[in-house]
Amino acid sequence: MNGPAPAWRSALLGRVVAQLEAEIRQAWESLLCDLDVAAGSAEAIELAWLVVDDPAAYGWRTVDGALDQLTCPACGSRLTRGPDSCETCEFHHRMRFGAREVDRQHVPPGNEHALRVASAVTRTRHRYSPRARAGYELMLPELVAGALPTTGQAQAGKALINKLTDDECDRVTDLAQVEELATGR
Repeated sequence: MNGPAPAWRSALLGRVVAQLEAEIRQAWESLLCDLDVAAGSAEAIELAWLVVDDPAAYGWRTVDGALDQLTCPACGSRLTRGPDSCETCEFHHRMRFGAREVDRQHVPPGNEHALRVASAVTRTRHRYSPRARAGYELMLPELVAGALPTTGQAQAGKALINKLTDDECDRVTDLAQVEELATGR
């Protein structure tokens, strides 16, 4: 992510986000290297626009890396990170989900999709509700480690999170704390 580092809900989440950010930078740098394009050049910016305009041709980490290179022409923010009212940022945020997802080796099918969605929520927190942020951010470390909750586990976690206030959702640091707060409600 660009700009000041946010205060993550836990040190573990901060480490996992840093790992994902490094993977995203590496994916972008690999594309630049493959095409012999200099980072930060006008050609690199042109390439970034080509990538975000055709996300289905690239892996999601490369698309997110391209988004990080661009400034929204409508609001002046980093592309996808502008205010909810910016239609250009919202359009490109939605388009990012057209990028390719290839499951990593030794993870359950669907892990990469879950990881990609959780990463997008974490990278554009302001676009999501406190409940969505809590759910995806609390699961992100496990997804990076290769886990994938079952549908029942995900639904049970969501049911617990739905019992919390918005403020509690923004303050919880792990699933045990969610369960403790939600018990009896």
